[in-house]
Amino acid sequence: MPEKTPPATVLIPAYNEEGTVADVVRVAVEAGFPVVVADDGSHDATALRAREAGAEVVELRPNRGKGGAYAAGLERVKTPYVILLDADLTGLRPEHLHELLEPVLRGEADMTVGVFRGGRWLSDFGNRITPQLSGQRALAADKLRGLPDLANSRYDVELKLTRHARRQGWRVRYLPLVGVGQKLKEEKRGFWAGLTHRLRMYAQILRYALKPRA
Repeated sequence: MPEKTPPATVLIPAYNEEGTVADVVRVAVEAGFPVVVADDGSHDATALRAREAGAEVVELRPNRGKGGAYAAGLERVKTPYVILLDADLTGLRPEHLHELLEPVLRGEADMTVGVFRGGRWLSDFGNRITPQLSGQRALAADKLRGLPDLANSRYDVELKLTRHARRQGWRVRYLPLVGVGQKLKEEKRGFWAGLTHRLRMYAQILRYALKPRA
């Protein structure tokens, strides 16, 4: 009997995430999905760790930003749907991926957005305040490909995707990811380097948020 083709590919953009990317990849593989990691110009062993864990890796030089990583990774996606995950998640389990995908497969939503619940209080707090910035999503691969200016988007890509969904009239469901959290940038890069990166990210998101809407 032929093996059933998975309906979705897990796409993970990653930049200097050697400490966590393998754990995220292993969960996705355990859940039964092919995995593509877009290594966005990392200077560490992110690509190696992702391959060892079972992912197909696209290595980008130079760094293109999160939207550019999505665009490059999508070139390797052959399934009709895609599950987007960040590379620095903690507490992720296979059932979380299925919970994100199932409403889309059943035609109940055009996109689902995962919101942290009961993982780590700091990442929970940020995710609850701005759920529209969550990187944990499921949708049709062609819908993501159709996001205007995807390849040139950086930290603002989730906000762009949220606004695009609203303009297109997509049905969007926000779902709790119980027990899932995220490593803080200050933990991964040291306090000052992490804080600098965080402020740069917030500045770009704010610039996009304040742009006049077409």
